[in-house]
Amino acid sequence: MSNNACLPAAPISHETVDTDDSRLKNFPVSWFSTVMGMSGLSIAWNRAEHFFNPGFCLSSPLLGLTSLWFVVLTIIYATKIARYPAAVMAEIRHPVKLAFIPTFSISLLLLSIAYLQSAPDFSFWLWSLGAILHLGITFYVISSWIHHTQYEITHLNPAWFIPVVGNILVPIAGMQHGAPEICWFFFSLGLFFWPVLTTIIFYRLIFLTALPERLLPTLFIFIAPPAVGFISWFTLIGSVDAFARILYSVAVAFTLLLLSQLNHFRRIPFFLSWWAYSFPLAAITIATFLMAKATGQAMYIWIGGGLLGLTSALIAMLVWRTIRAVMRREICVEGH
Repeated sequence: MSNNACLPAAPISHETVDTDDSRLKNFPVSWFSTVMGMSGLSIAWNRAEHFFNPGFCLSSPLLGLTSLWFVVLTIIYATKIARYPAAVMAEIRHPVKLAFIPTFSISLLLLSIAYLQSAPDFSFWLWSLGAILHLGITFYVISSWIHHTQYEITHLNPAWFIPVVGNILVPIAGMQHGAPEICWFFFSLGLFFWPVLTTIIFYRLIFLTALPERLLPTLFIFIAPPAVGFISWFTLIGSVDAFARILYSVAVAFTLLLLSQLNHFRRIPFFLSWWAYSFPLAAITIATFLMAKATGQAMYIWIGGGLLGLTSALIAMLVWRTIRAVMRREICVEGH
């Protein structure tokens, strides 16, 4: 992918410029979910390399590619902010698209985790910026929920987990940066809203009409809160206790539940929301390798290896489908 991902190449004509401008105006903030998935895969490969001896290091080039892609997306979206502030505000005020705004701050937090070992100082600044931005976005989202005038229960979908449960990510790098009180604050905030949102989202799924096709991939987000919660809880207390096992088991249960329904997901046309498959599967992969390290049980190593293979193949497919969709001008168009 390149910085021309949504902006077609020359020759330039009046018609082309109009098309280019339209595509920039419709460039969705949910593009940053691609960074979340690729960051998760980089971290997962880094953890796997401690158990397996593949003869090569894939995590470093993956992290470099992910970092470059994050910069490209940031430049494109910053250009959109400068040229089309009204379109950006429309995303922020949209009851569904609002949930994807924090994919930017979560990308910073994930990159800070990925750089924790190789560049701890750089990781600290990424973590600091990501945590501050995410807290601000969280309070904005909660305020909009409290004082809303436009939300309906049909707007609910698992993407609503992203703004508040993303706080659970903060301790993973934050504890290494010497900020335990801050980490407990963020973890507690995310942990409080996880069961609240789970309850109301399940109510919406069971008693109301089915999710629109483009939002069905977000069901995989149910895996992320317990999987990331397990990793953060372990980071906070330093051991696998009963609560950690509960969190991990819930993540495994959701993973099995959703993988058992692959036939439903295979029928969905490609949308950018397909990237919702990626980070949750990367999260359960990382959690499984952590279980292997903490318990010393070989079973978790092989389960983690299988999940890593699945996640790697999935993200490779997502990259290919995304590039194809961009070439066909199916992304960055009105309503996509």
